[in-house]
Amino acid sequence: MKIILASNNSKKIKELSALFLPLGHEIIPQGDLQIPEADEPFNTFLENALHKARHAAKISGLPAIADDSGLCVPALNGDPGVFSSRYANVESSNNAENKDFLNNQKLLENLKNVQDRMAFFVCVMVFIQAEKSPLPLISTGLWHGKILTESRGNNGFGYDPIFYVPEKNCSAAELSAEVKNSISHRAKAVKNLLQQMQELQI
Repeated sequence: MKIILASNNSKKIKELSALFLPLGHEIIPQGDLQIPEADEPFNTFLENALHKARHAAKISGLPAIADDSGLCVPALNGDPGVFSSRYANVESSNNAENKDFLNNQKLLENLKNVQDRMAFFVCVMVFIQAEKSPLPLISTGLWHGKILTESRGNNGFGYDPIFYVPEKNCSAAELSAEVKNSISHRAKAVKNLLQQMQELQI
């Protein structure tokens, strides 16, 4: 089976493609079919993920997998949340690394005088067999940690350099791809989604 991966983020595509290897199906990034990025107009991860999956399935005519992920900081009322990739309001920037840096800097600034630095990554993942599928498969993965006071590490992307992983005593950006893909929010969401797909013999 060919399944569209509804993302144009090259680093996310690489990470998810590795996680979906056990599926045995052909995972095709939507960009390979010139499918544009869908808007993320909703206030929940679930609604955005489902919207992106339906968008990719409608244009491609194929089953689709989409996720909406972000970082939530309880002390900031859950921000940046669904706006994680747009936190610093530089959505038009073509430089992903610069955008990540600015998002990180804004979060560090907003936490400058905050004692409670607990945080968690969220990944809500959706699989649909067709655009109007009545039974979307939905899984959620959480990854708990806290926000550092400065960046550490050169791996990963997004908020990884300032996200401290207590069980590994390092930032997410100091983990190897293999280790990250075994404990991250996306790893947990993919594991659960694969179980659901296997139950339905997909």
